[in-house]
Amino acid sequence: MSLPPGFMDELRNRTSLAQVVGRKVMWDQRKSNQGKGDLWAPCPFHHEKTASFHVDDRKGYYYCFGCHAKGDALKFVQETDNVPFMEAVEILAQEAGMEMPARDPKAQQKQDKRTLLAEVMEQAVQFFRLNLNTGQGTEARAYINRRGLLGPALERWEIGFAPDGWQNLWDHLRGKGVAEELILGAGLAKPSSKGGRPYDTFRNRIMFPIRDARGRCIAFGGRAMDPNDNAKYLNSPETELFDKGRSLYNIGPARAAAGRGQPFLVAEGYMDVIALAEAGFEAAVAPLGTAVTEPQLQMMWRVADEPIIALDGDTAGLRAAMRVIDLALPLLEAGKSLRFAVMPEGKDPDDLIRAEGPAAVQAVLDQAMPMVRLLWQRETEGKVFDSPERKAILDKALREKIALIRDPSIRKHYGDDIKEMRWDLFRQGRRPARTKGAFSGGGARSGRGNWRGQQPAVPRSTTKSSALVAQGEAATIAMREAVVLASALCTPAVIVEFESRLEAMPCQDPDHALMRDMLLRHGIDAPEHLRDHIEQSLGPQALENLFALRHVAISPCLRKPGDMEIARLTLSEEFAKLEARYGLNSEIAEATEDLSSLADETLTWRVGQAAEARNRAVRSENEDRAQYDIADNGARMNREERDELDRIMSTINFAKKRR
Repeated sequence: MSLPPGFMDELRNRTSLAQVVGRKVMWDQRKSNQGKGDLWAPCPFHHEKTASFHVDDRKGYYYCFGCHAKGDALKFVQETDNVPFMEAVEILAQEAGMEMPARDPKAQQKQDKRTLLAEVMEQAVQFFRLNLNTGQGTEARAYINRRGLLGPALERWEIGFAPDGWQNLWDHLRGKGVAEELILGAGLAKPSSKGGRPYDTFRNRIMFPIRDARGRCIAFGGRAMDPNDNAKYLNSPETELFDKGRSLYNIGPARAAAGRGQPFLVAEGYMDVIALAEAGFEAAVAPLGTAVTEPQLQMMWRVADEPIIALDGDTAGLRAAMRVIDLALPLLEAGKSLRFAVMPEGKDPDDLIRAEGPAAVQAVLDQAMPMVRLLWQRETEGKVFDSPERKAILDKALREKIALIRDPSIRKHYGDDIKEMRWDLFRQGRRPARTKGAFSGGGARSGRGNWRGQQPAVPRSTTKSSALVAQGEAATIAMREAVVLASALCTPAVIVEFESRLEAMPCQDPDHALMRDMLLRHGIDAPEHLRDHIEQSLGPQALENLFALRHVAISPCLRKPGDMEIARLTLSEEFAKLEARYGLNSEIAEATEDLSSLADETLTWRVGQAAEARNRAVRSENEDRAQYDIADNGARMNREERDELDRIMSTINFAKKRR
């Protein structure tokens, strides 16, 4: 409806913002100067311990320096009472003693009916409370006492009892002169399908009044006393007062408690909310018999930036949490999220409080996990990812979920966190020490490809010139690793093609190992920040030292960074050289281990084949370093190959093992 000119100005002039806000907050007397209308309090829109919410009563304006909420008295009533603009105007006009202008007759009629329905609901509250203390309520009282709800709690929560019978409440209200259409319209009775009188909606049930943010009773929840009843819990049907998808049990008191700094909790049912509140967790609410809806989620976020979903520790509780995640992902905003507190297996908050006390619940709340962790748990728990296909299924599922997030910044951070968890699952700790036959399918051995997870073979104490041999091998391998790392750093786009080989590359140098991990973690998705991550981990000198190495400086990749073809060829060649060296070391280690007598022809042939592969790598390395005369080079290579085979054979202890 439209308001006449000047009405809003007059309303604002008559309204004291300090009085309106003062009903929802406790003023900080040390910071406030009431004489000047300068008032401070903890913010009612987010939980905090310090008073950052400022009210300037003279200007009629409020502002929170924590969450940046701002507005006037009308905005404050809309936000705290969860009401539309016109209803907020009505609330303030009534307090200011102003008569609302004439409305559209239909709108006025509808509002009048809502008022009448609310009055009928209050009469029902009193009827149910009285019946709890009658003889018919004996069993209900015993049940309530077993749940630990004593007199003060019964009064506070207005718990009642609907006696067994078809027309108890109907007859009571009709005797008070309540019109039939109001009883039916409030959802307290249902028309008979057989032409008889309407019958009560709630029969033989413990009754919980459901109130809106303004404190009006809008519905009831009833818990059946008969274990054979079809519905253990029953809510009022939807009416002009009650939309269960837009209502939360205990929202009014919970919002006030959250404004005092208590954590805002979302439990599953009435008894959980009551148990939490009675144990000191007063900012607790529950949805009303349905999964959490978008309007309910928005209502929660108006109270707290990060509500905690307190889950029952069973399969149904976890399923409910997953539905909340799917609902919340598209709605996430900066500062608006959810956390999840999972109760011990088989227990709900009420069970945990009665068994172990409030401290046990607080311990669970302290461990509440962010939504991204529960999303990851849903997609990975109980599953094995031992094949590329299974890993691809996981990646696809996670990409689809993250794509639901509309906010690009949050979507990126979710992707980063998922990537870290994926790293921990697939890569960390996945380089076990090599065991006999571990990669060869039951004893068959091969040189190339058996280097995954290998460190260079350690010579025995009896090996000739063992120190020189080990040092030479280590230096050569470190050189190859440095070229691989530098080439990938110069052309990060090539990393995705060599990801598995980089992952399997065992680095003797701890700095090389850390660089390799940085390449795998950040080189594919965030190559522009790759060098920053390395510098943060190893310091600015690490990259300078790497690129200053002579064998790295002459690499073609450094002369043409970003050239995919050169990078691809360089990495292929370097990995081939490394694999050849590791294949030889592997064969030497296994041959030494397997010796039970003097070497035979088969053993000599195996080592010779591995040495030949190694020599091919050596020839390639020498070609990289120098230009030789063709004839002299051929003779030199023949001598080097013979010397290399002799040196390799000398490292093996052919003495017969003692049995």
